[in-house]
Amino acid sequence: MENAEMVTITREEYEGLKSEVAYFKFQLAELKRLIFGAKSERNIAKVPDQPTLFDVPQEEIVERLTEEITYTRNKPQAEKKHPLRLELPAHLERREEIIEPEDIPQNAKKIGEAITEVIEYEPASAYVRRIIRPKYIIEQNDEETRIVIGPLPTMPIPKGNAGPSMLSHILISKFVDHLPFYRQVQIFKRQDLNIAESTIGGWFSATCNLLAPSLGLL
Repeated sequence: MENAEMVTITREEYEGLKSEVAYFKFQLAELKRLIFGAKSERNIAKVPDQPTLFDVPQEEIVERLTEEITYTRNKPQAEKKHPLRLELPAHLERREEIIEPEDIPQNAKKIGEAITEVIEYEPASAYVRRIIRPKYIIEQNDEETRIVIGPLPTMPIPKGNAGPSMLSHILISKFVDHLPFYRQVQIFKRQDLNIAESTIGGWFSATCNLLAPSLGLL
């Protein structure tokens, strides 16, 4: 090469430069492994007594990279919501209960009243319908008499002792409320009314047969 300058070095200087080149090559290869190599390759054992650019203790690196930050935030206070009271339907029967204060003098004047409405529930109750038909004897003449009595209302089940309201209740409980007969028996027992499940089943079958023509099933 033109303008090249020949430099003469000693054998000792040459070996020193050669060692430095090898050292820098090793450091470059180590850096490439740490940056581009797999995680399993980053734990390659170091050459004994061979310093690297990454000889900083791990604990010191963690301390430099992590910093605990704490702060206090004022939590907004939630507004207390008062529960909404159930609006009672106007069509329900009102049964008034008046509670007078105790020991009021006779000359006390009423200035108003506080009214509190509370919904109550009265369980459905069974009752016995007694159909009383008086009998009369009519004497037309000395030889002929006649007994008259009021006509018996038509019953859903002839010679049965279950009225229309009871049968309707059993069917509604069965089809609308999905209550099987054994549960209906338990409900009746709580009302001191013992009706066998087989009896309810018989009433149910008879009522279904009674309704079949109206439903076009016959």
